[in-house]
Amino acid sequence: MKRSTIEMYLVIRCPSCSTFSYVDQYQKWRLCPVCGEIIPVKKAQAYVKVKNHQQADSIVSKLEEYLAKEKKKDLSPAEKKELATAYASWVRQSVPPK
Repeated sequence: MKRSTIEMYLVIRCPSCSTFSYVDQYQKWRLCPVCGEIIPVKKAQAYVKVKNHQQADSIVSKLEEYLAKEKKKDLSPAEKKELATAYASWVRQSVPPK
């Protein structure tokens, strides 16, 4: 039986300009699309780990909208934890029962 490869993406933030982006979990670095900073993925804070790039892209957009609306520079530690918990809950609910 052939195993399928599970892709996972990390939602990260540029340490230079604070732009959110996402990266394949196995990439070593990411070039910031806004300021050109080379972001070492191992040193970047991962906000959440998601299953595919569409989800990552959606979360990046929603995080940017939320911070702009709330006039905040970053999520609090509690909000970061809540984000990861909410995503995990959504994944559990979207998996069909066996």
